[in-house]
Amino acid sequence: MAMKRRNFIQGTLTGGAVAVGATLFPHALFAEWPQTAFEAKDVASALQALLGISDATDSADIEIKAPDIAENGAVVPIQVTSTIANIESISIIAEKNPVPLIASFKFPDPAMADGFVSTRIKMGTTSNVVAVVQAGGKLFKAAKEVKVTIGGCGG
Repeated sequence: MAMKRRNFIQGTLTGGAVAVGATLFPHALFAEWPQTAFEAKDVASALQALLGISDATDSADIEIKAPDIAENGAVVPIQVTSTIANIESISIIAEKNPVPLIASFKFPDPAMADGFVSTRIKMGTTSNVVAVVQAGGKLFKAAKEVKVTIGGCGG
């Protein structure tokens, strides 16, 4: 019985500490949420809402590693690597998803950032996966088609 009481007290104290931290420092616990960008239904609107620019220039300095055929669209591994200098952010878009913007990674110190992100995404259907790199206030992009056999966005 003493062990259960100890676990209860420890859990209560831990939960209380998290609640106090969330109240005093909410910005430290929760990431910035660009809601409008993630609710956009097309690529241009998503980029405009997220980055304030929608025109991106094609770039050979961005490489997307993704499977040519994703057997299950619920889990598609994606890696984006870029050699562009002073990267401010890397965003990943699946053009034909119901909500195209998948993720956006911001780098707090562009001079020190390596242009690399790796994640797993959901894709509803065969589509281009587009990586958009923001550097020096400009947007650069590269795309790779991923064929999806079983959709992961409710399809």
